[in-house]
Amino acid sequence: MLDSAPLVSFDRLRVEFQTRDGRVTGVQELSFDIAPGECVCVVGESGSGKSVSSLALMRLVEFGGGEIAHGRLLFQRVSGQRIDLAQQGARLMRDIRGNEIAMIFQEPMTALNPVFTIGDQLSEGLIAHRGLSRREAAARALELLREVRIPEPERRLKQYPHELSGGMRQRVVIAMAMACRPRLLICDEPTTALDVTIQAEILALIDRLKRETGMAVMFITHDMAVVAQMADRVVVMFRGNKVEEGPVTEIFENPREDYTRALLAAVPRLGEMTGRDAPEPMRLMREGQGAAPAPVIPRDPVPLLSVRNLCTRFPVKGGLLRRTVAQVHAVEDVSFTVNAGETLSLVGESGSGKTTAGRSALRLVEPTSGRVELAGTDLLALSASGLRRARRDMQMIFQDPFASLDPHMRLYDQIEEPMLNYGIGNRAERQDRIAQLFDRVELPRAFMRRYPHEMSGGQRQRIAIARALALNPRLIVADEAVSALDVSVQAQVLNLLMELQRELGISILFISHDMAVVERVSHQVAVMYLGRIVEIGSRRQVFETPQHSYTRQLMSAVPVADPRRKRISEDLRFRPIPSPIHPVDYTPPPSIYREVAPGHRVLIDPVTHD
Repeated sequence: MLDSAPLVSFDRLRVEFQTRDGRVTGVQELSFDIAPGECVCVVGESGSGKSVSSLALMRLVEFGGGEIAHGRLLFQRVSGQRIDLAQQGARLMRDIRGNEIAMIFQEPMTALNPVFTIGDQLSEGLIAHRGLSRREAAARALELLREVRIPEPERRLKQYPHELSGGMRQRVVIAMAMACRPRLLICDEPTTALDVTIQAEILALIDRLKRETGMAVMFITHDMAVVAQMADRVVVMFRGNKVEEGPVTEIFENPREDYTRALLAAVPRLGEMTGRDAPEPMRLMREGQGAAPAPVIPRDPVPLLSVRNLCTRFPVKGGLLRRTVAQVHAVEDVSFTVNAGETLSLVGESGSGKTTAGRSALRLVEPTSGRVELAGTDLLALSASGLRRARRDMQMIFQDPFASLDPHMRLYDQIEEPMLNYGIGNRAERQDRIAQLFDRVELPRAFMRRYPHEMSGGQRQRIAIARALALNPRLIVADEAVSALDVSVQAQVLNLLMELQRELGISILFISHDMAVVERVSHQVAVMYLGRIVEIGSRRQVFETPQHSYTRQLMSAVPVADPRRKRISEDLRFRPIPSPIHPVDYTPPPSIYREVAPGHRVLIDPVTHD
């Protein structure tokens, strides 16, 4: 039973930002309460003000150029004292942040300090707020890493953020936020970078802490399936305003506002593509957001990218002389083919090797062994100059567009740069080409003179796509290209990629952990686990008749956008992740597959032969 007195109250909050064009309102007249032990999910499109409201509560919005214009932010402390956080000084806020109110940020690389080890960053808050000794804090940090299911936690404590995958970094940020058992946990898109199995466990962990400790949760997300699983109440925001609020079942079953209905309708659901052979466009939230392309029908398959027996291993250094004492088997004996004009999706857990496989195929990471052919050319045999020429045909769209764009360069210059590097066209021809690319990704030509920080996340990702298209590539590797985008922008970006594939015949290697999106856009699907492909086949074969136990486990962990079918449970039992680190002289067994149907292959376990 929830406490009747609210732990947090937003009372007519208004947040403004000073820009070159005058004052802009980020949040206006926002009011709602959060009770102890309650999870309130704040949902809405990018730019709706949901993150700004949480940053205002933490009094961090001022560090980003914002200002609390008026309103109250009432918070009940452990002592029972009720204070207005909007009026408190810096010293008291330092005591509250990370101790009584903690926050999980969306982008883990910016939330972690690159020059301190994971252990030091986890221990810092425990020493400052809980008065633990360094040894006690280190022991507690180890417990926290185990709670968020990070493999080899003892080793991770000594590593730096850049040595971890994106999913592992996000789990570290979650562990840091929960270290002091705060009274209020603010989760700003906390599971965006996590695969469905880790997401299910993290959500179950947050839910258990909420029930056991009475911790309140303010959960900010664009994933309506996560909302259905986590929320007690839902606050829907649009352009800085609260448009609807109510119990989760009422919002899902009887939404009153058109915007809420559109938000729910745009959510991709696993199983929607059952019985369909070709990828189909994503639903757009509202009319007038661009015409959806026709389904991309695969033609007679002609291989473009052929990967055979690919292995990528990273050395583990140790000892005083920093010798190689072991190897990380990131990608092990992987083979797949991407046909011209088709999409192959790589799916799997964080750390499964899917990103490394994509980067190895482009030689952004040098493979240890194997063969990679692009249109018959062996990429691994090319010299540096030959590889540079081959790169015109293969481009990559990265997960975080802000990190992949130069903050000091105008958007026009960033798209022109690859054309200058390859000596394409004269100045007038490049101008025309860039203008056409802006039209192609549906951005106003006036944006050419802008800088990355002046664009929203979805707009930045469109710029990344325009830059990838500048050289007319034959292959695009999209690494979690839409995972951080809300449902409306995600649908626009995916439909854009599908339209470009249909018109230009581009092949796409689509790397993602979002099973519903993968089902929607793929021709072929390969499921990766611990560096190997455990199942590969057509989209219908993998999604409608999954054969491998891990594939079925991934499907069962996908959250359902129905609050009456909650799957969150503290009794979740996923298989422990074995270590990918092996001695230098270790010889891994070969990948042997059983063909269950034409084109549908399943890895045979070398131990059980199952």
